[in-house]
Amino acid sequence: MGTESEALTGPAATDREVLESLAPAVREWWVDQFGPPEQNGGCLTPPQREAVPLVRDGENALVAAPTGSGKTLASFTAILNELFERERADGLDNAVYCLYVSPLKSLANDIERNLAEPLSGIAERLADRGVETDVRQAIRHGDTSDYERRQMLEETPHILNTTPETLAILLNSPKFREKLASVEYVVVDEIHSLADSKRGTHLSVSLERLQRLADGFTRIGCSATVEPLSDIARFLVGFERAEPRSAEHASGQRPRDDHDERTARDCEIVDARFARDYDLELHCPTPDLVNASRGAVNDAFYDELGDLIADYDSTLVFTNTRSGAERVLETLRERGVASEDASACHHGSLSKDRRQEVEKQLKEGSLDVTTTSTSLELGIDMPHVDLVVQVGSPKSVASLLQRVGRAGHRPGRTVTGRVVALDRDELVECAVMLRQAERGFVDRVHIPERAQDVAAQHVYGMAIAGPLKEAEVKATLRSAYPYREYSETEYEQLLRYLTADYDGLEDRNVYAKVWRDENDPPGGDDGDTDDPTSGTHHYPDFEVGETLIGKRGRLARPILLQNLGTIPDSFSVNVYVRGDDDWVGQLDESYLDTLEAGDVFVLGGDRFAYRYRRGSKVYVDRTSERATVPSWFSERLPLSYDLGREIARFQSELVEKHAQGGAAAVRRWLREFPVDGNAVRALARMYDHQIEYAGTESVSTEDRIAIEQVKDRDEYRRRYHVRTPYGRRFNDGLSRLLAYRCANEANANVAVSVADNGFTLAMPLNRKVDVPRLLRETDPESVRANLRDALDGTDLLERYFRIDATRSLLVLKRYKGHEKSASKQQVASEMLLGFAEELEDFAVIDETYRELIEDKLDLAGVREVLAGVRDGDVEVTETTLRSPSPLSFGLATLSASDVVLADDEDAVLREFHERVREQVED
Repeated sequence: MGTESEALTGPAATDREVLESLAPAVREWWVDQFGPPEQNGGCLTPPQREAVPLVRDGENALVAAPTGSGKTLASFTAILNELFERERADGLDNAVYCLYVSPLKSLANDIERNLAEPLSGIAERLADRGVETDVRQAIRHGDTSDYERRQMLEETPHILNTTPETLAILLNSPKFREKLASVEYVVVDEIHSLADSKRGTHLSVSLERLQRLADGFTRIGCSATVEPLSDIARFLVGFERAEPRSAEHASGQRPRDDHDERTARDCEIVDARFARDYDLELHCPTPDLVNASRGAVNDAFYDELGDLIADYDSTLVFTNTRSGAERVLETLRERGVASEDASACHHGSLSKDRRQEVEKQLKEGSLDVTTTSTSLELGIDMPHVDLVVQVGSPKSVASLLQRVGRAGHRPGRTVTGRVVALDRDELVECAVMLRQAERGFVDRVHIPERAQDVAAQHVYGMAIAGPLKEAEVKATLRSAYPYREYSETEYEQLLRYLTADYDGLEDRNVYAKVWRDENDPPGGDDGDTDDPTSGTHHYPDFEVGETLIGKRGRLARPILLQNLGTIPDSFSVNVYVRGDDDWVGQLDESYLDTLEAGDVFVLGGDRFAYRYRRGSKVYVDRTSERATVPSWFSERLPLSYDLGREIARFQSELVEKHAQGGAAAVRRWLREFPVDGNAVRALARMYDHQIEYAGTESVSTEDRIAIEQVKDRDEYRRRYHVRTPYGRRFNDGLSRLLAYRCANEANANVAVSVADNGFTLAMPLNRKVDVPRLLRETDPESVRANLRDALDGTDLLERYFRIDATRSLLVLKRYKGHEKSASKQQVASEMLLGFAEELEDFAVIDETYRELIEDKLDLAGVREVLAGVRDGDVEVTETTLRSPSPLSFGLATLSASDVVLADDEDAVLREFHERVREQVED
């Protein structure tokens, strides 16, 4: 693994030195665009100054810098410089020399700014010198027409811009695959947004397959602010297998597990994540978010937002939901803050044409205010935006910096961002988030590991291109960072599935996808077929005795190409009332991830208690109980675990300050944070009330988990509010563990409500469980097995089994021209689930549990905290109260913290607050 770039550890090259290393026409274009090196402190941004020499010299490089700092342009400029020089010296083949891979299907905006403009500009300057050039670039993704694809075969772009999914398709397309053998550069843009998903896992293996096809190439990763850079760099470049260390290894005298024989390829890290100046501040519309009515808070919010918009030329407003973005824009127009002509909304539910029109207006600078959810985080140049307002918590420092980085989207300009918190829990999150952003803290990225469904697609793809040596197949997988620890056991489990080595599998129309056989001596079959089923098989290109892998079935290639990728299909489920089968509406499928039996939600203005799901239908009961899961819940990103740890640390320090000097000392301390006066007063008041009402031990800290027990005699419920501020993924995992154990011990149903700052376990009032004891007795090493037991039979398992079954090609989305809808995929997968669970070590079901436990329920975080409890580093306290404490108000109501969308729950909050006030006064 390489070190950070030379510029970070020694003298950096000057702008003039960097430019002098480029060809005259390239240098001239750059100076015409950005000015001479002596002007305004230079014409290169810090990441460009460091990245251009690295790319020019063919060094693998990860360039981490804020959006708008020109890192993608730097990569393309150095590559274009090489291609123009090579064309003049030797000419270019009709083949691809550079691949640009982006997670965005709408590549045109980035390509126009970072590639098309420099390409044409440099070509013009070469023409002025009498030099003709034909360096070509093109975009290819799922919407590229058949005609355009044929044209690319005849006149191949030297720079091909594509998506991870299309790259995988090209690797399995015999004609175009040949065009990739000449690739010398791969640029992976927005790599931070790929690494934490199976899209990134899929891409990492595609790059290793390309590595063997093209015999190596330079890798450049462009990333926004992300951590840890060393892991992202290894994810980008992968691993090389070292030569066997001894003759014993080479002769195969013992089973070889060559994880220790792999070394990460060299990669230079350009860390310019904080190269831009930031002006960030947290605002709170009112110092009292409880006694002020919801309407008053809303009015104050829009007054403040209107003032901010008036002070800047172009404002981009991020909300946490799509409907929130629509509502904010509608209200701003109603108030006369924004005109219809100079304002717009942008999110993924809008038509492609409408989104492109808004993007065009942003590029031109014709919009005074634009509202969005997440769709404008990546990929579009908006140089005229000079203020970003984030409504509510963006849930991680990385997301905050990505969003506010859309402001001042030009070198040398300050990033101006304002975060407005409308809920007391989010006020805590945002205060800590902005303080940590100032300190250079960034949340870690979680990279999925050893995903069997992705491995199934790639092994199948390699077999289709085969037959291949099995050792080569394994080596390719293990060269990818997510599979660096991929064991022999896991590989054998995968091959057993792919060869359909289970009784009863073919009876359910699940057939072998690959064959696996030893290459036999000549004299048997002639090797004309790559689908052997019996007898001996000899392939003259391979050594006798080598284990080979090849495809099964004549339709293998079309099956793979039509079902390739990792993005799951989704659908809306129909909701019916049990008994009378009345249809009451639809829910987005992802919303069901948050629901357990008994949870109450609002649909069409009415309240329903969730009971169960069957395929594409959900069955509910009408109820008058208060909703426990807000309508926006599935849209919101979870709080990052790392930021949750910082919140716990913040609360430790705050409790210490309060002990030293009460609320006044806390206010003085909070004024050191980038927050306004209202936020200081609201935060200080909340913690002062908490400590007066329930004591210091009721505040969770980095070395304490606070639990409070509340008896709700009106609803005959006993509630345990467990305040673990580590994010919804963590709390989803820990709450399932405790609920499972509580239900067994109390012999009663336990309802669970999960939020970012903790969770609530509710059971009948006549049941009581020692929750702190159960928490202390939970062995960190038993978490995986216990979570697997807790997930058994859940709707969550059924949904993710369908997703992983389609990724693994167990259930085909497309076959012989027919397409199976997501709802029909669900039905098909549910028919297979019971059978799959009975099979021993079945790769698809094991991957489903792995994904849920490791990726969705934060196994690592839960184990870390439980280990602290076991070792005595974290104490568990319990307080019994007659009403929820201030820090549990959010858990007790689970009210919407996005006021734009919230139902009016003022009465509930005021009732809680009044009880607290009365007890404090007593």
